[in-house]
Amino acid sequence: MALKATIFKAEIQIADMDRGHYADYALTLARHPSETDERMMVRLLAFALHADPALVFGKGLCVDDEPDLWQKDLTGVIERWIDVGQPDERWVRKACGRAREVVVLAYGRALEVWWSGVRAKLERQAGLHVIELGREQTAELARMAERTMRLQFTILEGQVLITNGRDSVVVEPRRLLGV
Repeated sequence: MALKATIFKAEIQIADMDRGHYADYALTLARHPSETDERMMVRLLAFALHADPALVFGKGLCVDDEPDLWQKDLTGVIERWIDVGQPDERWVRKACGRAREVVVLAYGRALEVWWSGVRAKLERQAGLHVIELGREQTAELARMAERTMRLQFTILEGQVLITNGRDSVVVEPRRLLGV
């Protein structure tokens, strides 16, 4: 018998002063049985960093040809493709061929090894942005995971303050590739 996804509900308030985007979102996230709280929360952070009414979560780890999040225009053209973790460089290059912009929010233990192995191959890709998230910061963010969450994301000068009313985490994304 296959394990089912765990459903999480997140009400998030975003004050992105860098982009001038202020909005509230009611989101439903399905966490695949093999997905960690850390990865799920990084997906939620990715949503907050690129929030837009047209941005949606992909079908998850069980679907090979979809990103973690994506944004399409009204004609179905993929404007933004967002993956989290340390995706295979062939997968990233394929995404660059399908979308106008590709964003990878990279995090995890072997991040330096992954980046040194794929950097030369990915530097030539147009429209690709690779952003590093610190291990301690994503681990703290994972501790905020609850089945029902109310979170505030404040984004100013590249820093992200996430709070749930009890705890707060400051995440400082670092750009590895892209403008």
